[in-house]
Amino acid sequence: MAYAAAQASIGDSEFDRDTTVTARAGEPGVYDAELSAGWTIITAVNGGYLLALVGRALSAALPHPDPFTVSAHYLTSSEPGPAVIRTEVVRVGRTLSTGQASLFQYDADGNEIERIRVVASYGDLAALPDDVRTTALPPAIPAYEDCLGPEAGPAAPIPGSNAIVDRLRLRLDPATAGWALGAPSGKGEMRAWFELADGRDADPLSLLLAVDALPPTCFDLGLMGWSPTVELTAHVRHRPAPGPLRIAITTRNLAGGFLEEDAEVWDSADRLVAQSRQLARAPRG
Repeated sequence: MAYAAAQASIGDSEFDRDTTVTARAGEPGVYDAELSAGWTIITAVNGGYLLALVGRALSAALPHPDPFTVSAHYLTSSEPGPAVIRTEVVRVGRTLSTGQASLFQYDADGNEIERIRVVASYGDLAALPDDVRTTALPPAIPAYEDCLGPEAGPAAPIPGSNAIVDRLRLRLDPATAGWALGAPSGKGEMRAWFELADGRDADPLSLLLAVDALPPTCFDLGLMGWSPTVELTAHVRHRPAPGPLRIAITTRNLAGGFLEEDAEVWDSADRLVAQSRQLARAPRG
């Protein structure tokens, strides 16, 4: 396999440490992990962090290094603490390999509870051709210094722990930050500059975090509260250039208590490096 070491991709950054997976001796394709409390919203672990963690395990299990497309169903809310990721290689081709993985935690009796199930195809982003033909444009977002960081607004609008905010360096477009002052635009939009707080440059795995790291677009619709992800599919298109990312997320339809969120992630070289769509529950009450 591409990464035979027992511990996959341990780096100096907090993100790398908190997405470490350790191969379980004698059980091929099984990895132990510790879900960090540093990536929680209220008491639940952020879905993008979980996607990156499972993505790390699949990077260890598959012969290709980079996620191309990753689809996840979130079955139950994850909590900080021990977890096990069970992977399966479904198909190996010359340019793409496909695998599936499930992350489990344990109840009080030690029984496994499935938290998230993922199907993904991996390849080598560095081997892709340079030809780009697109009508997509980077988001119209003010300069980094003209956007709003945590110091510019009130306390987090969701009661409880939002520890993930301290792991990130987010600067929101003022046009999509009115919800923080009680004046949402009603357009269902969220735009921001994005970096990891420790300055680690983005890579394909951290893009899986980035697509689900901004405040939910339901805030801009005037609906405050936790908006848990039901399903999320992410496409990684390029290895991002060094520097902050720009993320734009939109919602066009909230109905029946559910909404979709479409995300685009752009790098400092004005390339569209990741896209995603997710279905999420609207906040209740």
